[in-house]
This record gives sequence, C-alpha cells and structure tokens, in this order.
Amino acid sequence: MIEKMKFLSLTAPKTEFDRVVDTYLSKYDIQLENALSELRNVKDLRPFVETNPYREEWKLAKELASHIAPEKNEKKTSGSGSSRKMSLEEAVNTIHEINDSISALNEKKDQCSARIQQLTDSLNQVAPFTQLNYDLSSILHFRCIKFRFGRIAAEYFQRFQAFVYDAVDTIMFKCQEDEEYVWLLYFTPAPCAEKVDAIYASMHFERLFLPDQYQGTPLEAAKSLKEQIQQASGDAAQADKEINDVLTKRKEDILAALDRLDRYTSNFDVRKLAACTNHDDNTFFILCGWMPEEQAKKFKAEADQDKDLFLILEAEHQDILSKPPTKMKNPRLFKPFEMFIRMYGLPDYNEIDPTILIGITYSVFFGFMFGDMGQGLCLLIGGYLLYRAKKMNLAAIISCCGFFSTIFGFLFGSIFGFEDIIDAAWLRPGEAMTNLPFIGRLNTVFVVAVALGMGVIVVTMILNIINSIRAHDPEKTWFDTNGVAGLVFYLALASVIVLFMTGHALPAGILLAVMFGIPLLVMFFKEPLTAIVEKKAQKIQGGAGMFIVQGFFEMFEVLLSYFSNTLSFVRVGAFAVSHAAMMEVVLMLAGYETGQASSVNWIVVVLGNLFVCGMEGLIVGIQVLRLEYYELFSRFYRGTGREFRPYGKNAEGK
Repeated sequence: MIEKMKFLSLTAPKTEFDRVVDTYLSKYDIQLENALSELRNVKDLRPFVETNPYREEWKLAKELASHIAPEKNEKKTSGSGSSRKMSLEEAVNTIHEINDSISALNEKKDQCSARIQQLTDSLNQVAPFTQLNYDLSSILHFRCIKFRFGRIAAEYFQRFQAFVYDAVDTIMFKCQEDEEYVWLLYFTPAPCAEKVDAIYASMHFERLFLPDQYQGTPLEAAKSLKEQIQQASGDAAQADKEINDVLTKRKEDILAALDRLDRYTSNFDVRKLAACTNHDDNTFFILCGWMPEEQAKKFKAEADQDKDLFLILEAEHQDILSKPPTKMKNPRLFKPFEMFIRMYGLPDYNEIDPTILIGITYSVFFGFMFGDMGQGLCLLIGGYLLYRAKKMNLAAIISCCGFFSTIFGFLFGSIFGFEDIIDAAWLRPGEAMTNLPFIGRLNTVFVVAVALGMGVIVVTMILNIINSIRAHDPEKTWFDTNGVAGLVFYLALASVIVLFMTGHALPAGILLAVMFGIPLLVMFFKEPLTAIVEKKAQKIQGGAGMFIVQGFFEMFEVLLSYFSNTLSFVRVGAFAVSHAAMMEVVLMLAGYETGQASSVNWIVVVLGNLFVCGMEGLIVGIQVLRLEYYELFSRFYRGTGREFRPYGKNAEGK
C-alpha cells in the first residue's frame, strides 16, 4: 500500500527560521521541495541566502569526534550518539575550549616529534663511527691536520687498500662495514689535503659531515643521543596520553556539541529550499513539501497553536508542480518483498503497490516449483534465523518461500526426496496424469500451472485497468492488450478452452465468434478510438494501407504474446517435476532403490539434499523473479515513482 500524501506550505518570520526547522521539521516526516519552483506563480519571491556562521565549529566538532574511540559495547546509532542536550552557544564555546586545549598539546607533541627526528638524524650520522675510541670534540677542532668522515663502497675499499693507501700521505681508521659500504675516518697534513682528497674522491669516497656539538667518543655521543630520543619520545607519548585523556573526559561534551552543531548545520542548509518574501516591513520565509496525511494533520494541529507559524494543507494535487513521492506501507510480513519492488522501480503515487501481490505469487510459485517438506523446513528455519540475526530482507523472503515449499511438499508427499515416508495429500508431480481432449495425456502439474498462470494474468489485467484509470489514460484503460478489450478477449479465450475441454463445442463456437472478433477489432483500431474518446484529431500516418498492414502484424504479435505468456507458466510445473526427478537421482546414487536401509549411503543423501537445495533453490528463485517481472509487472506496473525522502531525524533511520 502507498501512504496518502499532503502538500503543505508553512510561513513564519525570517527570524524564526531556525526555531521552526529545529522544532517541527526534525519531529515530523516531511520531504521538502524547492519553494521557488513550487510557488513560481507567487510574486516577489527571492532565494533565502545566508552563510553558516558556525561551519568552522561544526568541522572542528567532527574532527574531534573522529578521534574518539567507540566503546566495545556501544551500538551504532544515528547522529552523534549523545543523549545530552546542549544549546548552540554552549556547543560553540565547548568546541573552542576543547580545541584550544588539544591544540596546545598537539603543538607540544609536534615539537617533540621534530626533536626526535633531529636527534635520530644525528644518531644516524654518529652511529657508523662508534668504534672510534677518540674524543670527537678534539678531532673536530684539529687545525694543522685535516680529517674527513665518510664512507666508500666495499669493492673500491679493497682496491684502495691494495694499490693506493701505501702511496699517499694519509692515516685511515676503518670503523663500521657491511656488504655495501665501509665507513672510515682519514687524516692528512693540511698541505697535502687537496691531493689526498682528490685520490679518495677517485675511489668514490662519500664525505659525511658531523656537527661540532658532540662531546666524548662517538659511542658516548650515540648513547647520549639515544637517551635524548627516549626522553623526547616519552614527552610525545605523555602529550598523546593527555590528548586522549581530554577526549575521554570530555567525550559527552564533544558528542553533545556535535549533535547540536549537526542539527544546526542541517537546518541551515534548508535555506537552500526556502524562499523569502516581504510583507509590510517584515521578511517572511516559505517552506513547502510533502508529508504523510496522518502526520500532516498532527502537524497542522500543533502549528495552529504557534502564533508565529502559518501552515496551509493543499486539498488537491492538481495545481502542484511536483509529483507526490511514494512511501510504501505494507504489513510486516510483506515488507521484505519491497526489495523486489525497489529493484524494478518504486510505484508511482497513483499506482497500485504490488508488494502484497508479489509476496503471495512469488512464495506460492516458489513452493510449487520446490515442493519438499524437509528442504522447505530447512529454508523456513534457516531463513528465519538469518533474518533475526542479520535483518536481511532476502533471508525473510527465503523463509516465506520455505513455508510454501513445506506445504507443497506435504501435498506432493515428498520429504528430503523420499516419497515413501508419507502419502501425497494431493498428487505426485512425476506420476499424476490428466486426459485432455485434442491433446491426450498430459502431466497434471503442467495443467494446473497453466491454469494458475492464466488466473494471475487476468488479475494483472484488472490491475492495469485500475492503474490506467488512475493515470487518466483511456487507451490503456479500454483499448490496450492489457486493458478492457484485452481482458475480454483473454477471458473469452480461457472460456473457450474450458468449454472445448469439457465437450461443450457449440457454446464455445458461439462465444468464439462473438467475443473474439469484437475485442480484436477494438485493439486493432485503438489509436483512432483513443482520439475519439479524447476528442482529438487523429491523422493516420502513412495512409490507410500502411495502417492496416501495421495493425495486422501488431494483432499477430498480440495473439502470439498471449500464447507465449500463458505457456511461460509451464515452467512452474516443469520445475516441480524436475525437482522430484533430481531427488530420485540422488536416492539412486545413495543406493536407496535396493529397499534396504542398511545399504543406503546417508552421506550421499545429505550431500545430495544440500546440493539440490542450494542449486535448484537459486535457479527456482531466479526463474520465479523472471516470471514476476516479465509476465506480471510488464502488464500493469510502471514503476516510475520517486522515493519519499523525509528531512530530519526520522529520515536517518529509514
């Protein structure tokens, strides 16, 4: 079912905007429309243009809240999750206060991080030379002797030692080495420095510069640097702890402030949909939108008590530019099937909601095609438990289908594929046969499936007529293949088939002559007839000859579609027979045909049931959905509606 909607417009002084939005729009379900577009016939309207003065505070609140770790047992809720109420001014002051405290701690933390990086860089410079047992400050202040700290590639270092070192005026001290490099320190007299430096450079020596603030040996300097790094890390960790303490201690304040600023920001954005107008010396705002009828009446009653608010409910929808949105309201049992409706497209506001129809037909067709008491109970219980745990709509649909599978399994006398445990309350799909005139022996489930399909097609034609009347479409109401003409033709066809099958040929012949010809002629001339009903001039495109040829082929297509659509329901019976055949194969593989329970391979029985339940259940589910979309929905359902999207708190949980 689709809830009735009311279009409303509310007017109040501009200064009351935030109060009105915060008080009423967050309380009731209302889908706002652009007031400038809806009220274009009203003079002197202009946009409501302002800048949110608290956007920066809102961003700060979101940033602070993002650093709050949720508690393990805390459930996800809409909004910030705080139950505390806070005024706007209090929220702004709270955010500034907390942000100032955390900013100071963050600055301290950043200073510690920069200090750690600086000390780490120094440690990386000194670490390769820790094997040098000499005071660094003495080396760094040599005057007559030049020194160079650096590294050289391991392969060049070996060549240097073998062919060059003994021939130059230098003293080299090797410190640390690995597979790639050797770190070293060399000394040379100042007059020879330029020549020696050139020789070392030719061997790919990379010079490293050590600052002169180090005291003691490189090992002592490295130790001192590590201690300073540890102290700076402790200071950073302490600052981080203080930040977490502030966030934890002020958690409720932050969430409450965010909640208030969230609501204010959302309310402020409503200005984009509002319009302003002047009356005397005052400025008023206008908001308009759609609301469910029951809530609209409550809103009207409450608004009448507000002296600063003026609310109008439109009685008719004809003069309103926007199309009413669709809000489906179905019994709890059928709500999961709304998933299939949304996949196809929401019903238009004036259209019949097919949720209950698809809930019944989908479940019945599935049960007919997958009739097994044991497997049906598994689907029923498993789907129900999964729905309770995960709230999955598909799980609820599976549970409903399992219920009807259980019923048809009882009617077919099948439980986990065994057909000798209980008697069939109705028939066995693989054995029941029916004698039909002109056709001969035919499986009974095929006949029942086609008859069931014909009944469903008739129902969809009736629904199409109702929808077309609501849409004021005379062609689809009276002259379409799914309209009154098509319904009469199809009912006549069904009646003729029944009369011939029961041996009443003469009544069938009379009905064939009268009821077939007239509806076909009506459908053939549907365009001129529609023009007559609508009192419009109709010009035949391409002349009378082209009209007749085109109409002939359209009639041929119509007759073919009636035939193919009806026979399409044979698959319902075919799957019922194939399910019984598949389970018979499973029992045969398990050795059940021997009649001795001791020789049955129960593992094969269990695995076979799981395989059939999974594979065939999936295939049947897809095939039934195909029947719904192509054989039912295509006849009466348009699915051109737009979803009802209310503003405010109530919208968040929908």
